[in-house]
Amino acid sequence: MKDLSVGDVAPQFNLPADNGQSVNLEDYRGKSLILYFYPKDNTPGCTQESCDFNDALSDFERLDAAVIGISKCSVKKHENFKAKYGFKFPLASDQDADICERYGVWKEKNMYGKKFMGIERSTFLINPEGNIEKIWRKVKVKGHVEDVQKSL
Repeated sequence: MKDLSVGDVAPQFNLPADNGQSVNLEDYRGKSLILYFYPKDNTPGCTQESCDFNDALSDFERLDAAVIGISKCSVKKHENFKAKYGFKFPLASDQDADICERYGVWKEKNMYGKKFMGIERSTFLINPEGNIEKIWRKVKVKGHVEDVQKSL
């Protein structure tokens, strides 16, 4: 599957999220959507990134942009993670990595000489028409949310 590029139509998704909700790309038509993929709840980098997005949420909302975090963690893990840190945006569960694959973030990783499949930390800015406006791959957490803010 080819990697997504700026200008492409964002792949459709409908995923279970916390609190019995589901998130669907169509529900965000008419506003900008910040879709960030992260490896795992309650790990240092993922926690920092999610807290940074949460801290900036009111700024994003003023710019008519919504935020959704996606990982392979279960809905239950998301609910615990969200409750622990007070996140005010949905965390979606992609346990079979189908959406991760469609967005090209399900990659072979190498840690301490071990190869495994996992989520490459990535963010997609989807415009109100449903097209990809900007892509950040191999995201470094520090300063990332500020970069996203500057792009809106």
